[in-house]
Order: sequence, then C-alpha cells, then structure tokens
Amino acid sequence: MDAVLGLVLGTGLLLVWLAWWESPPRARVRRSRVASFEDRLVQAGIHGVTAGAFGASAAGLGLVSLVLAWSLTGSLAVAGIVACAAAYAPVAGVTARARRRRTLLREAWPEAVDTLASGIRAGLALPEALAALGERGPEPLRPAFASFAEDYRASGAFGPSLDALKGRLADPVADRIVEAVRLARDVGGTEVGAVLRSLARFLRDDARIRGELEARQSWTVNAARLAVAAPWVLLALLATRPGGLAAFDTAPGVLVLLGGAAACLGAYRLMRTLGRLPTEERVLR
Repeated sequence: MDAVLGLVLGTGLLLVWLAWWESPPRARVRRSRVASFEDRLVQAGIHGVTAGAFGASAAGLGLVSLVLAWSLTGSLAVAGIVACAAAYAPVAGVTARARRRRTLLREAWPEAVDTLASGIRAGLALPEALAALGERGPEPLRPAFASFAEDYRASGAFGPSLDALKGRLADPVADRIVEAVRLARDVGGTEVGAVLRSLARFLRDDARIRGELEARQSWTVNAARLAVAAPWVLLALLATRPGGLAAFDTAPGVLVLLGGAAACLGAYRLMRTLGRLPTEERVLR
C-alpha cells in the first residue's frame, strides 16, 4: 500500500512539473531550428517547401554525388568528402540567397514605411494603404503586398490576409509593421503614423551602420573563403593525375582528409561566428 501511495505521489509531482513546460526543451529547440530554416527558405524565395523536404533533396544530391565522384576518382574517401560538400551546397546557397534578399529588404523597408505612413496620413484606410505598396512601394516588396491586396479583395478578411503577408515576407520588420497595423485596426488610435515614422528613422540608421560594418569586414570574409577553398582546389588538381588519389584510400590518408575538412570547417565557422553581426529574430510570428 505504501508503495502504491508513493507511486501515485511521484506521478502527481511529475505531472505538476511537466505542466510548467509548454513542451520538452529539446522539442522546442528543434521546432525553433526548423522554423528558422523554413523562414530562411521563404526569404530566399522558395515558398511551399518544408525543411524536411529540402533536407531529403540535399541528402539525395549528396548520394548522387557520392556515386559519381567514386566512379570518376576511384577513391571512396574523396568521394565521401565530395558527397558531404554537395549535400551542404544547397543549404549554403539558400543561406547566401536569403542573406542577399535580407540586404535588399533592409534597404527597402524605410521607403516602404514612409509610403505607408504617408498613405495613412492622407486618409487611406489601413487595407488600402497596405495594398498601395503593391503598386507604389519599393520593387523588392511589391509582389508580397500585391498578393496581400489580392487576398483581401478575394476574402475581405483583414486578419488572415495580414497573417499570409507575414508568412510571405518572413521578416521581423514586416512582423512589427503588420502587428502595429493590426492593433490600430482593432483598437483604433491616431499614433500609428508617428510610430511608423519613428520606425523608418530607426531602420535607416540601422541599415547605414550595418552597411558600413559589412563593407569593412567583406575583405576578411573573402580572404577566409579563399583560404578554405585552396586545399580542395589542390585536391581536385591531384585527381586529374592517374593514381594521384590512391594515398587517400589508406587509413592515414583518410585521417588527413578528415582532419583537413574539420580544420577548414571549424576555422571558417569560428571566423563567421566571431564576425557575425547581430540579427533580429522573429518574435511576432
């Protein structure tokens, strides 16, 4: 009987402890990473693709590259390195494309916010002011706001149309603008124009400072990329010689390849981590 009571008490305490957590910490971290990568896909212009589907495609590309590289070089160790690089290449491409698009949006947002504030000050309704950005807004933002205008005309539902706009842009600045407009629509108020103008000034200052920092560190980043690529270009040149890769099929050769790959990847990641500028996270999804 005492054992049963102890088991019931322990189960109750465990349930109380679990009630303090929305979900297990590991699951929350995994969901956050998946959501962050899916935002990166949207920022790169790849819509409707989940992180799982993209990962499966990258793994398939790596497998195909493994077979091709093994058949061409005859070295399984080198083919494995090529397969890993080929599998990571789509991720690197998406990251680079998303970074370029974020730079374009960072330069376009101040003008868009000014246009939106001017429309509100001129007496336009909030949906009309947002829809006008699809025609008179900055070029990188026009497709998303034109789609918002189509959604609103088709459904007449302002809230779901705003949610769809946030999903298309996947941008923290867009989240803040959308929530400010939603709040002004729901509860009213005359300060939305002043809030948007203050946001435009902040975005201009942030874009100017970030642009100066990126220009100063660009030569360091390019030099690091060249240093990382140089050993692998040499390996590719060795592959053109008959028997040039035979040494890498031995145990010491595999260790050299793995050590070189780990050193290049670790040094490059360390450089990027130390030189990374702070980026704003999406907290108003």
